Amino acid sequence: MRDPADTRLLTDSEKYRQRMVERQLIRRGITDPRVLDAMRTVPREAFVADYLARRAYDDCALPIELGQTISQPYIVALMAEAAEIKPGDRVLEIGTGSGYAAAVLGQLAAHVHTIERHALLAETARGRLAVLGHGNIEVRCGDGTQGWAEHAPFDAILAAASGLRIPEAWKLQLAIGGRLVMPRGGMRSVQKLIKLTRVSEGNFAEENLGSVMFVPLVGEHG
Repeated sequence: MRDPADTRLLTDSEKYRQRMVERQLIRRGITDPRVLDAMRTVPREAFVADYLARRAYDDCALPIELGQTISQPYIVALMAEAAEIKPGDRVLEIGTGSGYAAAVLGQLAAHVHTIERHALLAETARGRLAVLGHGNIEVRCGDGTQGWAEHAPFDAILAAASGLRIPEAWKLQLAIGGRLVMPRGGMRSVQKLIKLTRVSEGNFAEENLGSVMFVPLVGEHG
């Protein structure tokens, strides 16, 4: 395997990803080597419009279709690391968006099931993921607040939208020992990124990972 620190044979895109990992992730405390490798591997420019390709590795969110955004690389890495995804895990993602975070999760897990409420975004993400060869990711258009019961239980659930409470369906679909990572709060209040671990059938341990800002969770239980 090529040493990721050796940039002599890297393409421009790979160099930008390496720089992003070093400056935006490692310096901010992301340490999971599998997450760092996934972030080095997935080409973020493939998930934005052509006119934004040169900004693909900027330290910020970027606009995508329908007024939505592709998350800041650090946030994607932070959530993936917090979810503690193992190679054999089954993961549920709420809010496919561009498909970028799903692609990163697909590098970490055995199966990723991702739900997007906008049909255009779901179809666009499905096409991008297929072109890049992500055969372990299934995209569904629907109400993410209901989860995806037929594929439960999930070892990890990650949500890219903020709600005032955690939908009960997500808690029920989380495996014992599973981790749920989501922003909690309203649009006019401070949002906190939380990690919820299901320690037993009816018991959950919660951890606050810091302040964030996400779009609102929309759906029957949003």
